[in-house]
Amino acid sequence: MGDNPGDSEPTLDEQIAAYQREFQDLDPQVEQIVSALGRLNRRMNVAYGRQTANLGITNAEWEVLKALVLSGAPYRMGPGDLAKRLGLTPAAMTHRIDRMVGEGLVTRDRDESNRVRVIVELTTEGRAKWLEAMRLASGFEEDLLQDLSSDERGVLGEVLTRLLRRVEDAQPDAGGRLTDLE
Repeated sequence: MGDNPGDSEPTLDEQIAAYQREFQDLDPQVEQIVSALGRLNRRMNVAYGRQTANLGITNAEWEVLKALVLSGAPYRMGPGDLAKRLGLTPAAMTHRIDRMVGEGLVTRDRDESNRVRVIVELTTEGRAKWLEAMRLASGFEEDLLQDLSSDERGVLGEVLTRLLRRVEDAQPDAGGRLTDLE
């Protein structure tokens, strides 16, 4: 069972056949697409995790670096805004920021205009880690899509974006980790 000897996971065909055996109303075409997307996502997360580990950061830290870069220069956000963007509790965000401050990836200081507010800012070291992770990810992603023509990439991108929009419209609160799923 599985694509490689020793795999415990069935192939997609084996999985779909088992599901059809147990649930006759299953649309095998839909199941193939959804299962392939799920497996691809898991395997991509493992690959990204290996890349970030080689850089000395975790996927969780990478997510914070990415959020800060996406906020635009000067790459600063409040911890509450970061927690909301990443779908984390404030306590989990504080713990993550504590680690990252210790590693020199971010700083945490009081906002000069509002001394009650704390600001998390990307450091030069944090930006360098983000850039190197992006270089590694770009290479991995180009390799992943190497067998697709430019037209196929465009169609795939459009189709996946439509699917994403459908899920986002149906479940707008599902961007991060939800308390009801933890």
